[in-house]
Amino acid sequence: MLIAGQRERIYRIAYTYVRNKDDALEIVQETVYRAIISIHKLREPQYFNTWLTKIAVNYALTFIRNAKKTVSIEGTSEPSYVRERTEEYIDLQQAVDSLDEKARTIIILRYFEDLSIKEVADIVDMPLSTVKSIIYRALEKLNLNLKEGNDDE
Repeated sequence: MLIAGQRERIYRIAYTYVRNKDDALEIVQETVYRAIISIHKLREPQYFNTWLTKIAVNYALTFIRNAKKTVSIEGTSEPSYVRERTEEYIDLQQAVDSLDEKARTIIILRYFEDLSIKEVADIVDMPLSTVKSIIYRALEKLNLNLKEGNDDE
């Protein structure tokens, strides 16, 4: 089945949004369900991956709005190099989370999922030039946020 081959990619997208295995799996399950019941709406089969990604992103955003969960990080006794990498990752996630919903979605799809700008534009239903401007502004904001975080040290 075509959808089954995309489950891992959908999981990565979902996990990027919720950072929780169980919630990400729930988003995958719901995405697959929504895709199956609305497959008849797919007009151009060559855009299946884009269409499926759009369903996943939209449901992940809905899930976050409905759940309003917070992610807490507990102190651990791992080696310092692991802690430093974890802290860098947390800083990056917090910086990405500080973006508005549209910019966050575009950055996740472009840089975490490595989609082309054209694919991202198709998924978010925006002109290519708009997506490029949002990426530019979002990267500036991320750079500023990460620099401010480093200045605190």
